[in-house]
Amino acid sequence: MYSKSWHVIKDDTRKTFEVCGQSPNDNGFINRVIAMQRAGMNVTWVTPPVTNKTSSKDLVKFIGYTREDGLFDRLFRELNERNKPDFDIGDDENY
Repeated sequence: MYSKSWHVIKDDTRKTFEVCGQSPNDNGFINRVIAMQRAGMNVTWVTPPVTNKTSSKDLVKFIGYTREDGLFDRLFRELNERNKPDFDIGDDENY
């Protein structure tokens, strides 16, 4: 099965983007970005089509944004930190 679109994540706060790759199914990628948005992170996704002009991820560009390698991993780590429960068992007398 051939890919139809690139997976691009954009950090709208820092004005950076990363082309994460391509896949025939966008659901997993989009669901992760939606989880980031629900956590209050200022991110968006874009899935531009793979064409002859953008056959390489290095050719994908966005006006006003700079490329950041490892952006998705950084944002995913930030999401995990935001969702990490705050365990402070020592303060609860009834524990």
